[in-house]
Amino acid sequence: MGGPGNPPEGTPEGAPGGGEDEYRSVVFDESFVRAARLQEFSAQERLSDHAPAVRRRPPVRRGLSRQALVLVLLIALAFGTAIYMGVRHPSRTPAAKPTEPLRMTVIPLSPQSAVPGAENAEALYAHSPAAQFRIGAEGITMPATRRTAHFTDSQVVSALTIAKEYLVASALDPEVLGGGTVQPVRRLLDSEQLDQFEQSFDQPAADGRHAPTGWLVRFDPSRAELADRRIRVQGTLQTAEFDSGTLEVVAAHTLVYALRPAGGEADASLFTVRRELHFRFDQDDLRTHRAEVVVSYVQAGPLACADDVTNHLRPLLAGQTAKAGGPSAGTDPYNTGAATALCGTLAESAQPKV
Repeated sequence: MGGPGNPPEGTPEGAPGGGEDEYRSVVFDESFVRAARLQEFSAQERLSDHAPAVRRRPPVRRGLSRQALVLVLLIALAFGTAIYMGVRHPSRTPAAKPTEPLRMTVIPLSPQSAVPGAENAEALYAHSPAAQFRIGAEGITMPATRRTAHFTDSQVVSALTIAKEYLVASALDPEVLGGGTVQPVRRLLDSEQLDQFEQSFDQPAADGRHAPTGWLVRFDPSRAELADRRIRVQGTLQTAEFDSGTLEVVAAHTLVYALRPAGGEADASLFTVRRELHFRFDQDDLRTHRAEVVVSYVQAGPLACADDVTNHLRPLLAGQTAKAGGPSAGTDPYNTGAATALCGTLAESAQPKV
């Protein structure tokens, strides 16, 4: 007979001897058994919920946590509220002011005697108040720049630069002075002033709004031409805030031209122009590199009071005289005082001593 625990027919061939159980070394303690138990729903739960017999472990959440989701919702709510309030109660940004039309005054200065002349323009300059003036654009000197309450240093420099370019284009360009073109001036104007500018040249009028000589300096090409392109210039540029959104530049310059009769070889004479221009710049003007010209005050001579100076300046040249009838007190365009009459008298002190 086999021993206790052995099969009646004995130990199978190939099995370990000695009646030892091959699984005897494996211990199934109580904790192992509990962990291995299946968590089974009751029959009632399976019938009512159609749930599987074995509970499945909840899947690991890989999305946003509840706290993160709440935070995202709060941010979205705040952003939506800000947009809603911006639409219902927009910030009161000051509306852009309409561009003012240019107001202009052109006053001819009549000589008290014959206009002095000389063959050499240099001799005229040397004996005139313009002897120490600089030549051309060098006479339009840039001041020390300083930021304002609402404009930065670079914006102030930009405004001064545009103003200087306008002065050069409107009073120093030989093509503009001879009446050949107006484009160098036009391209620097604020777009809202272009209609007034074009009407001034299409339909000139002495109405303080539409005189070409208020926009630029140009001589009647049938009367005079430059005897020397080295125009003498002296003056100042000043900046200040007109309001919180507008920067103003005031340019006050005296320009002295050497002229002679058109197409001739006669003596040269000097012609003096005193200009005061007021420029204004808003943010859009600075961005587009354009200017608003709102005031133009011009004194020019020697001119005859009877001549129309609306479209062109028609200078009195060397040896010519003006008809009597002008004011007795002379106006010196080298000084900053303003003439009050529609036609002034050119002071003798403004003429070269030859």
